Amino acid sequence: MAIGDIIVGIDIGTSKVCTVLGEVNNFGQIEIMCSTSCKCSGVKKGKIIDEDEVTLSIEKTIEEAEEETNLKINSAYVTVPGKYITIVQNSIVKDIKDKYAGISIRDVQAAIMQVKDIEVPDGKTIIDIVPDEIILDNGKVVSDPVGNLSSTITINAQIILADKDYVRQLMSIFKRAGLEIDAMVPVTLAERNLVLDKNEMNDNIMLLDIGAGNTDIGVFEGSKFIYTNTIPVGGDSITNDIAIVLNISEEEADKLKKQYGLALKSFIDNDNDIILNTCKDDGKSRIIKSSELIEIIEARIEEIFSIVNKDITNQGIKPRINNVILTGQGISNINKSDVAGKIILNIPVKISTGRLISTVKPQFRTSYALVRYIASRPFTKTVSSNVDNETNESMLKNILARIKEFFYS
Repeated sequence: MAIGDIIVGIDIGTSKVCTVLGEVNNFGQIEIMCSTSCKCSGVKKGKIIDEDEVTLSIEKTIEEAEEETNLKINSAYVTVPGKYITIVQNSIVKDIKDKYAGISIRDVQAAIMQVKDIEVPDGKTIIDIVPDEIILDNGKVVSDPVGNLSSTITINAQIILADKDYVRQLMSIFKRAGLEIDAMVPVTLAERNLVLDKNEMNDNIMLLDIGAGNTDIGVFEGSKFIYTNTIPVGGDSITNDIAIVLNISEEEADKLKKQYGLALKSFIDNDNDIILNTCKDDGKSRIIKSSELIEIIEARIEEIFSIVNKDITNQGIKPRINNVILTGQGISNINKSDVAGKIILNIPVKISTGRLISTVKPQFRTSYALVRYIASRPFTKTVSSNVDNETNESMLKNILARIKEFFYS
């Protein structure tokens, strides 16, 4: 990245689309220029079911961002749910042309281009390369090999594949919204640098992002990204359960979930009376005990963790996970959810305490995390999105003038 680079990050969630513009300052840090969001009902259980709705929501967030920043936005980065992602581990050894001159950035970029030479399964396409370990000929592991004297470098990397059909769908939506896609990034890979603290970055961690409609799973062994998936249940599932079981409106159900949110009935201090104001049984108010409400929440929380447990067990990766970190708006108001998770998963679970997570509004955390992730990428020529100060400049002219030069392009 370079000082002044402007990165546009878009997260398409189940309930809303969020866009964040960040600029790289003189200290190499991201300053948020603006954050915009728009409700969106075009995604259900991780699938885009209404392209027009998603397009309109993206357009609205972009229009608001352009108005606030006085910029014309022509391209953006976007997150991809784990269900569409396949991770392939690959390793290559690259000979250095002149070991006495030191490893150059060109040597590293050539090695990264070589590591992506894999057999891509039908229906998949490469969207990213994530080098997690670079080793010199003496066995030394370095984060940046440039300038080191070595006859070879070994690169261990993750090749990120995405479903072709989903990629085409996203590209079509963005094109209709008047945008190019700079790159696509798995949700949990983007969130890792924001959600995890310093010690967790080096640990074997499962990151669980429980959102409104989905739960995204990301498993990391230190810097190595080994698995991701999406489960089609989240915070809205809890709200819906409350509304159906108690026969009340979704609005009241959501309010009760936030007010009395507790993941385990055994932690109730006082089993208070709750007056239901929108009960549809006889059109009158009704009184229940808070334990009845908590029991509904507990059942759905238990189901979410049970599905996650089954998934990581079937993948054979559960024994490799040391700790689980919870994040996401779907779980943030449910107390003792970490305790419930530990009981079901039989792995230590904690709510995210990442240093920066409290500085960003919950709804913008994923899109902000995306911007931070892009800004931190090594060995890239440019990360800036395509933005203009002149709002009437031709988009085509801009795209031709400032095509992305990522190492994998």
